[in-house]
Amino acid sequence: MMVGQGMASRIPIRSGADGRRLHRRAVMQSLAAAAMSAIPARSQSPARILVIGGGFGGASCARALRAGGLDVTLVEPKTVYTACPLSNEVIAGLRDLTAQQFSYAALAGTGIRIVRDSATRLDAAARRVVTSDGSAIAYDRLVVAPGIDLRAAALPGYDATAVERMPHAWQAGAQTVMLRDQLRAMPDGGTFVISVPAAPYRCPPAPYERASLVAHYFTTRKPRSKIIILDANDSFPRQKQFEAAWAQYYRGMIAWVPLSSGGNVISVDPAGMILTTDFDSYHADVANVILPQRAGLIAQAMGVADRTGWCPVDPVTFESMLVGGIHVIGDAVTAGALPRSASAAQGEGLACALAIIALLAGQTPAALDLNGICYALVAPGDALSIAGVYRPANGGFVEAGAGAAAAGVASAEMRAAEASHAQRWFTTITGEVFG
Repeated sequence: MMVGQGMASRIPIRSGADGRRLHRRAVMQSLAAAAMSAIPARSQSPARILVIGGGFGGASCARALRAGGLDVTLVEPKTVYTACPLSNEVIAGLRDLTAQQFSYAALAGTGIRIVRDSATRLDAAARRVVTSDGSAIAYDRLVVAPGIDLRAAALPGYDATAVERMPHAWQAGAQTVMLRDQLRAMPDGGTFVISVPAAPYRCPPAPYERASLVAHYFTTRKPRSKIIILDANDSFPRQKQFEAAWAQYYRGMIAWVPLSSGGNVISVDPAGMILTTDFDSYHADVANVILPQRAGLIAQAMGVADRTGWCPVDPVTFESMLVGGIHVIGDAVTAGALPRSASAAQGEGLACALAIIALLAGQTPAALDLNGICYALVAPGDALSIAGVYRPANGGFVEAGAGAAAAGVASAEMRAAEASHAQRWFTTITGEVFG
């Protein structure tokens, strides 16, 4: 996940799932060693680090900080984390939701104090965070991993009724199951409409993976059905590879309507199941409205999000550019070329932990390269990937090197290998973060 320029030896990036797993394991070992050596022996209590949010970024950061001997508290209201990667397989009936769910028991077993509550307010002057039950938690350093907030108000007509009638399914869990069940109940010959918001949003290739896997479900169960993708963008990641796969597997089933052809949805009518664009209106038997997004609500409350709705940070320390002493990681961050994905969030969590350890030791944090990878299945046993190395520069991250996947159309053998890598990657990353 993460390559350290300031470490004693630069850990190589290896291709393939086995190489990526070995790479991350070596990074974790190096991080623990660096953490222990960076903290001088002292009689006073270790620094108190408060981490808000227990997703891939927050949980990985908390675990790494604890490995460095720090006093770590994780504030997370959920008892079970439901992972988004591979959740499109749940929607398509290829995977059970329980395979996406992880407890925090292993993190608690490392000595991390877990508070089952939501952070609601920041008292920056007193270095305290107030939770929903009125309790105040003091800290020496604060890490916020707020995830995303779905901006329902940005889409006219999307109200409480629409959440049930036109699920977004962009936060894995109940919405995932709801969309799956609606597709199961849809008659053969029906129309499934996916609305994609303008970038940026979490996991850029995921809407097109979803269309692909639902198309697979339709070919086996409802072969007369159609899929329409209404897109507020004129292009999407790995577009040539997706379109080649759609032509191979689902010819005539998926229609993509880009922004320039009127794909931008400007309002919805949940009662009539109508999605209206700049040019036309579309009736859906099942509608998946992926809402516009911004940093999670706690980021807004703490003042670490700017007018764009996202959180600008120093790419070396992940300290907020708006509020000093607060580090922000994960999907909420304005990170330039670095994608909003689970792998990026894990890397940000580890980089942030190393930076905090260095700062507490009076050292200058090293600039770190992050690895990011997203997998997208186009059919069972057939997947694409987007991989890269991202380097801190110009207040964000720039792509410093391409990953294994080529920009052109990958061979069938490569895609089959990527499908295998995807499953093993998921097992590895969830084991490292939550296991």
